[in-house]
Amino acid sequence: MRTKGVSTVSEQENKELIKKGYDAFATGDIETVMSLFDDDVEWVQPGQSAVSGTFHGKTEVLEYMGRLAEKSLAVRLIDVIAEGDTVVALTEVSAGGETGRDADVFTVRNGKTVRALMHGDTAMMERVYGKKALTAG
Repeated sequence: MRTKGVSTVSEQENKELIKKGYDAFATGDIETVMSLFDDDVEWVQPGQSAVSGTFHGKTEVLEYMGRLAEKSLAVRLIDVIAEGDTVVALTEVSAGGETGRDADVFTVRNGKTVRALMHGDTAMMERVYGKKALTAG
């Protein structure tokens, strides 16, 4: 039974969308990756690394992905789990000679990702990308 306000897209379709995104990312097909995001997508990379933050819209997400690519980032999809509009991708992430595991949580509505929240090794991200510079104030 679907509740009011929940997308009519099936969980299987949501899983396939996320798989398509990881496959496209792995082959460097950023155009396809970006086509899977809502124009107002929100992407959250927790931690204090130089690439941490909350990114709004496709332009900011594309810039973020460009910064990730500077350290030869590779992501291998291990499993995908879906419940309603929420899809969790379990991944292995390699960057800058280090490897860790992530659980990336996506919210999908009407065939587009509207929110992505990364859950991974923030200490690894700080080692690979450096820490955010402190700002005065």
